[in-house]
Amino acid sequence: MIVTVTLNAAIDRTLTVPNFQRGQRHRASAGVTLAGGKGINVARALKTLGVPVVATGLVGGQTGTRIVEQLTDEAILNDFVHIEGESRTSTAVVDPTGGTYTEINEWGPAVHPDELDLLLEKLRYLTQGEELVVFAGSLPRDVADDFYAEAVRDLARRHILAVIDSEGEPLRLAVEAEPFLVSPNQSEAEALVGQEFHDDEDFRIGLETLAEMGPRNVLITTELGCVALLREDRDARRFRAVAPRVEPVSAVGSGDVLLAGFLAARHAGRTHEESLRSAVAAGAASTLEVGAGRFDSRQAGRLQAGVELSELEPVQA
Repeated sequence: MIVTVTLNAAIDRTLTVPNFQRGQRHRASAGVTLAGGKGINVARALKTLGVPVVATGLVGGQTGTRIVEQLTDEAILNDFVHIEGESRTSTAVVDPTGGTYTEINEWGPAVHPDELDLLLEKLRYLTQGEELVVFAGSLPRDVADDFYAEAVRDLARRHILAVIDSEGEPLRLAVEAEPFLVSPNQSEAEALVGQEFHDDEDFRIGLETLAEMGPRNVLITTELGCVALLREDRDARRFRAVAPRVEPVSAVGSGDVLLAGFLAARHAGRTHEESLRSAVAAGAASTLEVGAGRFDSRQAGRLQAGVELSELEPVQA
């Protein structure tokens, strides 16, 4: 069982609006509403890949009730802490004509200390005998930036691996807590390292810099696929994986699916190379559908053969 943690769960509404322009009135050609937040997206993708998973985190108000109901309708096992504040609603506008998407995310509810304590108690209960916990997404208001970091340290004391996918100061502090895997997107990684990535040398330096900050493994998602630094015992290998060319419908949540694909392959005991091919293929397949975390696993399987995988040389001292 893998446990995913989403502190800022949401109802995600994705609207398809051809030729979207600011300041104009539009009529959406399609709309999809799902329970969302990065950890929930990862859980949805893991379930699609046949990995046992339970989603937990914080939900509140009528929106929170809808989140739980939708997850239950999808047969995604879940056990959330209900809080006083109202969970957020997020909207993404996908323009298939221009190949763009625009996200509008609410801040989310304020969270009381006793509500966080309840979540930590639930997390200790859910992780008894489990091997991996995924913390993904932003922190709600009034939650300290070191929440993920302290949770990672608590899990480490119980010999449970932690995966982090966040941004900003919560990400930096969590990285320093030495999680098993950190999985930022390119812009989040650039902000953490303090420089932009343009070529293989930049990515190699970025991977090395992040790895030196604490995490055992680093997986940076990019528009074309991912780059990764993965360890076997004391040895580290560095990879670039490029997705096959597809005609994307929506890239919303594709990084979450890529992470889930990697974790699912690792859960099955596959090699680094196989895991990265599986991850990037799943992420590419998810761009063919509207709705974060949704994809056809058979399509992902067909795309694996088209993933270009190369090994990067370590940075020379």
